[in-house]
Amino acid sequence: MTLNTLHRRVANAALYGGLIGFAALTVVPMVATPAHADASATARNETIVRDAFQRWAAGENVFQHLLAPDIVWTIPGSSSVARTYRGMNDFVENASVPLVSRLATPLVPQVQRIWAVEDRVMIRFNAAATTTGGHPYRNQFVWFFRMKDGKVAEAEAFLDLAAYEQVVANNTPRAK
Repeated sequence: MTLNTLHRRVANAALYGGLIGFAALTVVPMVATPAHADASATARNETIVRDAFQRWAAGENVFQHLLAPDIVWTIPGSSSVARTYRGMNDFVENASVPLVSRLATPLVPQVQRIWAVEDRVMIRFNAAATTTGGHPYRNQFVWFFRMKDGKVAEAEAFLDLAAYEQVVANNTPRAK
């Protein structure tokens, strides 16, 4: 079952609600899982991402190892940072650096949940840091990854873009 299918089922269950919607959400995935699903690839993808987030939480910069050089990273929304980034350099320079350069402490993730289905991995996490202005930055994230050859080939990132923009607009970047 793909994450798109799972998203539709969750939306339908929420729309129709009640016991019928709940039963459809909890029972159907068990019978709708494709017979050709590679459980070992799913487990491997989940492990790669889980390990990367544990190393990130411990202070390691994992993104050069986790993301494919030609990654396609999309941030939906209406903020100036919301767009599709093509390649590691585009993403790092235009989405990551504007935020991270305004943080006095490393952004530390706290994983809430990781789900994996075939080549897709979804992560729900919170992260916090202190800005260069001495203020707390906290955000909540949901990232959807499509894995290829042990790396993230495509990502879609949902976060509080107003909190991101506030840090970028109100804090001075650190000297390089």
